[in-house]
Amino acid sequence: MRFADKLSPTGLVLLAVLLWSTGGIFIKLTDLNAFAVNAGRSFLAALVVAVFTYKKGLKLEKFTILTSLLYAGTLSCFVYATKTTYAANAIFLQYTAPVYILLLSPFILKEKFKAVDLITVVLCLIGMSLFFFENQPETSTAPNVFLGNLVGLLSGLFFGLYFIFLRHPKSLKNPNTAISVFYGNLLVVLMMMPFIVQDLPKPDLKDILAIFFLGVFQIGLAYIFFTEGIARGVRSLDASIIGFVEPLLNPVWVFIFLGEVPSKWALVGGLVIIATVAFHTIAISRQVASTSDKMVPKTE
Repeated sequence: MRFADKLSPTGLVLLAVLLWSTGGIFIKLTDLNAFAVNAGRSFLAALVVAVFTYKKGLKLEKFTILTSLLYAGTLSCFVYATKTTYAANAIFLQYTAPVYILLLSPFILKEKFKAVDLITVVLCLIGMSLFFFENQPETSTAPNVFLGNLVGLLSGLFFGLYFIFLRHPKSLKNPNTAISVFYGNLLVVLMMMPFIVQDLPKPDLKDILAIFFLGVFQIGLAYIFFTEGIARGVRSLDASIIGFVEPLLNPVWVFIFLGEVPSKWALVGGLVIIATVAFHTIAISRQVASTSDKMVPKTE
């Protein structure tokens, strides 16, 4: 992709994150229901990912089915939560994924549970509870806040499990890192079909343009940009820190274009979650770097 060649590796990652952050506004802008949005977005995203990664192989294996299901669950729950509750709630609650990663990794990947992990889990749980601290008013853009918040939590669970199993040795063997993204999006389309048939959508031009942007840019090309940036040398820590731009900007776009304002408690809870996860990411990275330095033999 010639456009990508002109950007620095960090620029590619930042562009991907900026595109991801537009999910809330474009999901809210279309009048189509969550099932139609989910299916249309994922169909286009699957096409884009296939076009750019098919040379690495698209062979479906048993373990890929598991990761694809988890990815499909993440996408589906996020779209439904965004349509049902405030956009800020949906994205902040999805970013509770590290809580499940820290709690479940010791059992699935046999990783050690550290003291800093416990602090992170406790603080994130406090942040999560603040979303349910008060009854947020239901609006035209957030018709069922409580249900949407619950589905947002489920999105975080799927997201956390998805990352855990991506790090599993069986996933790392696959040469195509986008394999679960491709099949996950196809699964979303299949899963949404029964709901769409019951209530056939009648999209107008605005709906079509919103779905096109979500599928092609917000998921498809964004993933390509992100993986290209990582492949060209962006450190995992740097990518993770840049990634925190997404949950911060997502509700900003919705506020600017739709005037949607979440409750103060939800904003406080979201900031607690994001700040805690960012601190944990940096702290763990420093521990790993310190350990690596001690293991390097001195040449003096």
